[in-house]
Amino acid sequence: MSDSPSTPPTGPTGAAPDYGSARDFGSEPAGRELLPTATPARTRAAVRELVRPRRGLAVAGFATMIAATGVGLLVQPLLGRIVDIVADHRPPGDITLPVVLLVLVALAQGSTTALGLSLVSRLGETVLARLRERFVEKALRLPLEQVEKAGAGDLTARVTRDVSVVGEAVREALPELARSVLAIALTLAAMAALDWRFFLAALIAVPVQASTARWYVRNAVPLYARQRIATGSQQQQLLDTIAGAGTVRAFRLEEEHTERVTRRSSAAVELTLRGVRLVLDFYNRLHIAEYAGLAAVLVTGFLLVRGGSVSIGTATAAALYFHSLFTPVNAALVLLDDAQSATAALARLVGVADQPSPEPEKQAHESRPRTAEAGGTVTVTGIHHAYEPGRPVLHGVDLTLRAGERVALVGPSGAGKTTLAKLIAGVHRPTAGSVRVTTNGAGESGDGVPVALVTQETHVFAGPLADDLRLARADATDDDLRKALTAVDALDWAEALPEGLDTVVGEGGHRLTSAQVQQLALARLVLADPPVAVLDEATAEAGSTGARLLEQAADRAVDGRTALVVAHRLTQAATADRIVVMDGGRIVERGTHDELYAAAGIYASLWEAWSGTRTTADETPTHHRPDTTTVKDH
Repeated sequence: MSDSPSTPPTGPTGAAPDYGSARDFGSEPAGRELLPTATPARTRAAVRELVRPRRGLAVAGFATMIAATGVGLLVQPLLGRIVDIVADHRPPGDITLPVVLLVLVALAQGSTTALGLSLVSRLGETVLARLRERFVEKALRLPLEQVEKAGAGDLTARVTRDVSVVGEAVREALPELARSVLAIALTLAAMAALDWRFFLAALIAVPVQASTARWYVRNAVPLYARQRIATGSQQQQLLDTIAGAGTVRAFRLEEEHTERVTRRSSAAVELTLRGVRLVLDFYNRLHIAEYAGLAAVLVTGFLLVRGGSVSIGTATAAALYFHSLFTPVNAALVLLDDAQSATAALARLVGVADQPSPEPEKQAHESRPRTAEAGGTVTVTGIHHAYEPGRPVLHGVDLTLRAGERVALVGPSGAGKTTLAKLIAGVHRPTAGSVRVTTNGAGESGDGVPVALVTQETHVFAGPLADDLRLARADATDDDLRKALTAVDALDWAEALPEGLDTVVGEGGHRLTSAQVQQLALARLVLADPPVAVLDEATAEAGSTGARLLEQAADRAVDGRTALVVAHRLTQAATADRIVVMDGGRIVERGTHDELYAAAGIYASLWEAWSGTRTTADETPTHHRPDTTTVKDH
């Protein structure tokens, strides 16, 4: 028994709804609320915050780059000197010194450039690593309903594509842009030092370049932002189609979903082609600027040489200076392409990284004796909840879980059980009403008291089994791990693994059975030691053969805690202190197994239907409460 409202909305056949057509060109699909994107001002501020602790590295890197660029500017005057020597018909030996100096300049520039680029790259990688850490930290704590409204594709696109774009910019664009900007500034200064008129001639290209840059930025920023959204929409459609592949095949919807993926992909491709056309126009305009500027410098040199103001070598150096600007100017302006793309991606990362952190949980990991009253009290008052406006899932639910009490939550599929469980666990926030947890002697707390949730969807992280267990309590000793495994009857198989607790499990490691995975989750619960535990069908994956063992493990894991158990098997409900029956998002029955069975209501109908299907040797059909000593370990 599970609740469909806890999953994203689907169409009548179970397939994901179509969020828009290809003509949207990356606009936000209907029904989706994308994760936040930072404003340009906030993005710049975030970068400053990340760079501030590394100011020394930034200063060293850019100072070295300035030195490398300055040394490189000696090449043009030395070549001009060689031209003057040739023009004056001097002895060939006079060229030796300029040539030797050119070699020394090349060596010095190469070494300082390599050092400068390495320092700038280290700065960029360090900042990017910190941004990644902040992003992952906040992404893992995003409210589930916020991720569901945005669609998994939006978060996936940020984690993959956006991080990749920013990473490429940091590794390639940032160092090259820094070198290009420095080369432009220092080269113009060197031209002015030769003769101020060369500097003025070179400035003829600036208006064309500046207008080109403004035109490009004005058109590129919105285009790349829409392209990012289109990519996220494309990934969302792919995820929806793959996740619902069984339903798609069952209803013969392959062509329809292929068409949806095609439309999303066509939208992303068309936006990419728009970007290509934009870049081609950008280059064409830059060529005009280069022609105008070089022509102006050559004409100026001709006039100054004819007037005797400068030598041929000086005019040659000026022309070479301007020609050397082609590469850095074009690189700097072309890098606007990467910069705008990276800025759009960075804004999406900062938007998530800036999300407020939830209140830290007050967890107590110290060992303490367990009693029947050691848990917390949970008070649910007037809870209403809707995943979508106008489509309520819960209606005015009131429920109290007394300290140390074990309550079973049962009802037909779609009754709202999983939704209520997740509200109590703090995964979702109610649309209206409140959930309060009170620890014995600790007073009230809204979100501060830890409430652990164990579901049937347990993930085994890649790595040693001991590390996987310590996710629940980082300071747990090996003895603590063994005690937790013993509590859930898992120590024997854990120690029988090839390397015991050091055996690598998860992806690429030793494969655990479904029952072992659930025992692992229950062992984490024991290690986390929360006052309140919520088990949402935590034993559903065991199958008939492992059901009894896993139910006993679950009983031991929640022993002494306040527990809400969304019961997959009604033997769990029958052995609970109290049973709460839900239907249509409301609580319709409460009481013990005997009371509810005698009332001949919904629970009695569920019990009759369920017990009639138990045909295994250890679960014979019965219409009465089972012997609790065979199900629950006291």
